[in-house]
Amino acid sequence: MSTTTAQNCDFSPMKQLIKEDLRQLAESMGELLQMLDNEDYCQLGEFEKIKKNFMNIESRAATFYLNCYLSPHTDRYMDLSVCIQSLSEHRHGGLIAVERKDPLDNLIQPGIAIGAPVTHSLLESIFYPGNPLHDGAVLIRGNEIVSARNILPLTGGHNPEQKTGTRHRAALGLTERSDAIVLVVSEETGKASFSRLGRLYPVITP
Repeated sequence: MSTTTAQNCDFSPMKQLIKEDLRQLAESMGELLQMLDNEDYCQLGEFEKIKKNFMNIESRAATFYLNCYLSPHTDRYMDLSVCIQSLSEHRHGGLIAVERKDPLDNLIQPGIAIGAPVTHSLLESIFYPGNPLHDGAVLIRGNEIVSARNILPLTGGHNPEQKTGTRHRAALGLTERSDAIVLVVSEETGKASFSRLGRLYPVITP
């Protein structure tokens, strides 16, 4: 598949939604700024609304960039998005490594071969609690689930701002060493993130 960057990918409808959301947020902040002169009106409720709106925009923007990064390397990027949304809603932990240009075979400890097409239902079943394949990472290459129960290299960094759970450390570790995209869902909080180039970006914050 051809390569691309987030700057030249084409998800125009989603981009327009993000732009409109940002315009509305800017208007809300402008109105809030004006209302601050009214000492008889408590603004805390408005701050909470703006915070929630910003989190929604952040989630939508993260989905936009994630799809941009994935789409040149797999046609099943929407299945991946649906999968992590479902895992997040049910608080089922998950770890999915998507190979891009850099080969990953020499960076991971291989698990159990799968060799099946990527579908969100199969991915969700792999990470269902109690499934013997749910520990470790799923490796995706193109439109195929190559294997499950793979062990990824852990990050050696100790950034206090980064998540310290094993899944998050594995996501960071692999993306520090390759151009892979790693999706991670926390079973403790349900938060979903993706890692790229050694950084984590939130996708879903319940």
